[in-house]
Amino acid sequence: MNNVPATKKEIVGWAMFDFANQGYTLLIITVIYGDLFTRIIVGDAAGDYRLGNLLWSLALAASYALVVLTAPVFGAIMDFSATRKKFLFASYLLTVITTSLLYFVAPGYILPAMVLLIISNYAYSIGESFIASFLTDLGKPEDLGKISGFGWALGYVGGLLATAVALLFLGEVSIENFARIRWVGPFAGVFFLLAAIPTFIWLKERGRGRRLANLRQYLFLGFRRVGRTCVQLKQLRDLAVLFMSIFFAMCGIYIIIAFTFIYGAQVIGWDETVRVLMFVIVQITATLGALGFGLMQDRIGAKITYAMTLLLWVLAIILIYLTPNLADWAVIQFGWNWQAQYVFLAVGCIAGTCLGSTQSAGRALVGLLSPRDQAAELFGFWGVFSKAAAIVGLVGIGLLQVAFGLQAAILFCGLLFAAAFIVVLALNEERGRAQAVRSAK
Repeated sequence: MNNVPATKKEIVGWAMFDFANQGYTLLIITVIYGDLFTRIIVGDAAGDYRLGNLLWSLALAASYALVVLTAPVFGAIMDFSATRKKFLFASYLLTVITTSLLYFVAPGYILPAMVLLIISNYAYSIGESFIASFLTDLGKPEDLGKISGFGWALGYVGGLLATAVALLFLGEVSIENFARIRWVGPFAGVFFLLAAIPTFIWLKERGRGRRLANLRQYLFLGFRRVGRTCVQLKQLRDLAVLFMSIFFAMCGIYIIIAFTFIYGAQVIGWDETVRVLMFVIVQITATLGALGFGLMQDRIGAKITYAMTLLLWVLAIILIYLTPNLADWAVIQFGWNWQAQYVFLAVGCIAGTCLGSTQSAGRALVGLLSPRDQAAELFGFWGVFSKAAAIVGLVGIGLLQVAFGLQAAILFCGLLFAAAFIVVLALNEERGRAQAVRSAK
């Protein structure tokens, strides 16, 4: 392993990938395309969009299933051959191309929309694991919280920039505005293409690359090393506990990412101005949360910081569910004319603070508990647990909202974050970090 310390330029280059790919998350998954898919591409004569919501959940779940099947194997191959940048570049190009092709999807073209969504979200999601595997190369263990938080915060700045421009020039999600709003795919693709260029210029590939004769041997190696690591996780007890907690937490987070703006449109009934305000509020609070909790993590410990964010999530989910009731209660008790959409904005501040901080703290904690020479492989496992969580969470919310409606189904998230908190109580951070050092070859 090359132990030459990373420069500030290299850290910025690494973080620029977060800056670039957050535009995909917000424009395609959260703010615009999810609403476009459920209400315009699929539509619903009954007016409750439950079919569109279910198909949206299934498409995303399918993309995450592909990550579950491939991420650990690719991670093992990257560790062996020192080819993380090559894998990262391939995922980046595939995301850019398939996202741009969403322009050609029109209302009623449900299957092409789902296929392109599955491929683009797969490429984006596995790229998250690839870029995260560089984290342990960028600083000392006590600095990983700050570095991870910086990357996540810069990501939200990138998302804010990309989505603000898109909302300004593309307008609202409606059938009347479809000719303009369909450009969201190409815009997201080009933003990712350009903004990630510094990553491939400044980020270094560390490690001694080894070569095999053919692709079959690489795949065999990958599966063999994954099997070995599955056994090794019994020794890396605290990392295994963390993965289980991350599973439950990411179940909830992927539901929030995929359904917040759908919830706002269908349950809260917000207008366009409030939708834009919610986007801005979430990006600002998520940026501050990632930075603030990142600094806090390096002072009070990664486990405590991560656990605190989970408790905040439970509170946020309860308030999201109660938003319409809180608005009615304010009118009855005090005569205050609070509209549900404005109460929802206030709740968004709490959710936004949690959004960046939970993921950043979890990512840094994985880095602290992983042997350095297996970073890519174990971040591949991080991707597996996260995306397996996405499958369970999205299919679960999809089925629950068909049965009970979206407002009641959102309480499922609260149970998931509570489970994540309970599980992480069994983690011993000091023991886990010591075990990671002993296990490094």
